[in-house]
Amino acid sequence: MPNHDPLLSATKKCPACGFWSNWQQRSDDRCERCGQLLDPQRLRSEQARQKQADEPLPSFLQIQISPDDSPTVRFFKKIIRGGQLAFAAMVSFMVWFLTLLAG
Repeated sequence: MPNHDPLLSATKKCPACGFWSNWQQRSDDRCERCGQLLDPQRLRSEQARQKQADEPLPSFLQIQISPDDSPTVRFFKKIIRGGQLAFAAMVSFMVWFLTLLAG
């Protein structure tokens, strides 16, 4: 095990065995004694977040802009797309903020 500066190192108590292990504050850090994850909830949360990020946007949030549309139609479709993006960002922020408040 590398020698770490005690002022910069962190430890975390293993939820499985209670042993204090070095912790790099990553979701995949494991206990030095039993090998269990030190923060299994964080790993599940990161996996769920990644799965959600990989999903495509719902069709109602996408408006198709065809190359054969007239310039005026493309202009208004781009404005609508910007509004959809702003709406999605606002809803995402509200969900994040409410989740933060809930703890």
